[in-house]
Amino acid sequence: MSGGRTYAYTYTPTVTSRAPPASGRVTTSARELRDLSLAFVVLTLDLVLVLAGGAAGLMGLGLGGFLLQFVAVSAAAALTGFVAHEMAHKVSAQRRGYWAEFRATPVWLVLSLVVAAASGFLFAAPGATVIGGMGSREDWGRTALAGPVTNIGFSAAFYAGAVVLLDLGSVEAVWLLFLAFINGWFATFNLIPFGPLDGRKVLSWNAFVWVGSLLLAGGMAALGGLALYYGFLPFNG
Repeated sequence: MSGGRTYAYTYTPTVTSRAPPASGRVTTSARELRDLSLAFVVLTLDLVLVLAGGAAGLMGLGLGGFLLQFVAVSAAAALTGFVAHEMAHKVSAQRRGYWAEFRATPVWLVLSLVVAAASGFLFAAPGATVIGGMGSREDWGRTALAGPVTNIGFSAAFYAGAVVLLDLGSVEAVWLLFLAFINGWFATFNLIPFGPLDGRKVLSWNAFVWVGSLLLAGGMAALGGLALYYGFLPFNG
């Protein structure tokens, strides 16, 4: 590993030195695929529990249509909100010639399931993209920004789809609104300029870019939250 720091976007697992990929080449490993799959499955279960209102609510759903919808939408939320976010960090770093892979945090994965089952609340830190050798403030800022920008893009696309379905009178628009909200919320949370979150690195690189991206992400999250709060969720009666 060349000079510079080893840094993670949320929590930092133990990482040994790795040779960086050739500039512009995106690589992976069996361990990364395993960790990413584990985090994806657990986060999907977390979101199912959140939608159901915890373990008690999930038990009351049975095996009907709502459960299948919850699983499908939760998987889509985990894939776009989390997996795509982390892979955007990875690709951005590797395109710049740095070693980067996702690492899961098993303790936090278990804790997230416990909290979601007990309270129906999402408290998840599934893992982080770990990067080795990055020393440039601009590289850190651009790589950090890649994740939230990906979420913002998905949020905008889901909003556009929801508008089309609402115009057609389809109640399925609610699920696209939920996905838009989740992506907006993930982007907003990660842009908080605190600790190892993306916001600190973006702010350190370019304050104007940080303010603009935070306002855009926050607006996406707020719009989705208001739409859901005012009765669009069919399982809220």
